[in-house]
Amino acid sequence: MSQTVKRRRFERRKRRVRKRVFGTPTRPRLNVYRSNAHIHAQIIDDTIGHTLVAASSCEPELRSQLKSGGNREAARAVGRLVAERARAANITAVVFDRGGRLYHGRVQALAEASREAGLEF
Repeated sequence: MSQTVKRRRFERRKRRVRKRVFGTPTRPRLNVYRSNAHIHAQIIDDTIGHTLVAASSCEPELRSQLKSGGNREAARAVGRLVAERARAANITAVVFDRGGRLYHGRVQALAEASREAGLEF
């Protein structure tokens, strides 16, 4: 399968997911972005278009603890960190936006760690 076909399928999945997932002030959106080297998570209020909380495997406090920023261990650490920051900002419930990625691997690890740390979705 060519890269253009894969990219088109990914973009289609992403549009389909984002059509249904919308962050409100009571339940903001937990967005996950993953690259080959790192994973990022943001909690976004779509009504005003602001990022309320963010965490990434690029942050110095996590980089010193992690061997790599692009594995499941890093995703779990980012999930715990974003959940802790969300609780500090009085956010308990979110809607999960996997960004067109399959709920598998690093995306799943981040989601499960966030749930264990206290986020509801």
